[in-house]
Amino acid sequence: MDKQGKYTVITGASSGIGYATAKAFAKRKKNIILVARREHNLNELKREILQEVPDLDIVVKAVDVSISQNAHQLYRELNPYQIETWINNAGFGSYDSVSGQDLEKIETMLRLNVEALTIFSSLYVRDYKDVDGTQLINISSAGGYTIVPTAVTYCATKFFVSAFTEGLAHELKAANAKLQAKVLAPAATKTEFGQVANNTSEYDYDKTFSTYHTSHEMANFLLQLYDSNMTVGVVDREAFEFKLSEPLFAYAGNSKNNQKVQLKD
Repeated sequence: MDKQGKYTVITGASSGIGYATAKAFAKRKKNIILVARREHNLNELKREILQEVPDLDIVVKAVDVSISQNAHQLYRELNPYQIETWINNAGFGSYDSVSGQDLEKIETMLRLNVEALTIFSSLYVRDYKDVDGTQLINISSAGGYTIVPTAVTYCATKFFVSAFTEGLAHELKAANAKLQAKVLAPAATKTEFGQVANNTSEYDYDKTFSTYHTSHEMANFLLQLYDSNMTVGVVDREAFEFKLSEPLFAYAGNSKNNQKVQLKD
């Protein structure tokens, strides 16, 4: 067990990248707080982890963080824990035209992909920005750097995640903060994402994509980002290669004429 009592929080841990990431961090002897709606899946994941690494402390929090009050309440419940790493992985997609999209689904997606992530990031940075060894890793998407047809609204949520996290990374560095903010941008990954995004119980990744990654592969990419001093880990949508880089978006704070840059209403 981590003798210093530090924990890694992973939201959206009941399946996919979050599930695989929990196992990857457990192999590094990290105590983990698992967050998702499906308590059965979380308990099964806890059982699997403890079979392999029995001395860890695995905490299960079954909660729907797309409800903002729940997100705030969860963070308050985690105050007693010393959180070394916070991974905002919870999110889902939606494939449809803007004119034809299901607004109820879209509203939930916005609350989860954008609002919950922003709440957790803001609270974590507030409390841990000056704590050695801390990291915030937000899961975006290759669609957070490229607009994909029929997924415009989903991509917009992930553009927010990418821009927000990159901007936060600049802000933290300018303040000489000890916490690092990073963004992981997967491309096609074989998870439940395809089923949820397409409103179907079956989704064939082999028929849809010529190439894709597994959740295990993405968890390993996340660890590469975690181990690095880079801000962005992104999968190239064409070559499907994983690359680490500095922030990709233009940042006005780097301009020599920064004092003249203003945001207009």
